[in-house]
Amino acid sequence: MFEKDTDKLFEELKINPDVENFLAQNEDEFKKPLHEYLTKLLQEKNLLKSDIVKKINPNDKHIYHIFSGIKKPSREKLLAIARAMELNLQETQYLLRYGGFAILYPRDTWDAVIISAIENNFSVIETDLILSQLKQPLLNCKN
Repeated sequence: MFEKDTDKLFEELKINPDVENFLAQNEDEFKKPLHEYLTKLLQEKNLLKSDIVKKINPNDKHIYHIFSGIKKPSREKLLAIARAMELNLQETQYLLRYGGFAILYPRDTWDAVIISAIENNFSVIETDLILSQLKQPLLNCKN
């Protein structure tokens, strides 16, 4: 997504006494709003918003609001979007960090189910079925 890695930015920032100049020179290296990143992912993976919504919940208008930047997703909803987009574990962890959420942690029961679902390429529905059987909160929650 970015041309420079974080270490390179740190080094440049440390030697550049003019922070405004640093910011101007590195404008493309800073995070954009989450909805812009989601749109970029859709384009890269040749996906449509409508297909993602159908995979999660065809009646959920909240997902469209997330993609347009009107609403901020919950961690669960962002993970549902990641599953619907069929992101791998690395892509999902990055999306979580990008969205300001904790990455998946294998010592947490719920997170372990999600990790397994990603590794086994389970759909949102299949993942929710396993979560339901384990009496865990679902990905396809209302928020």
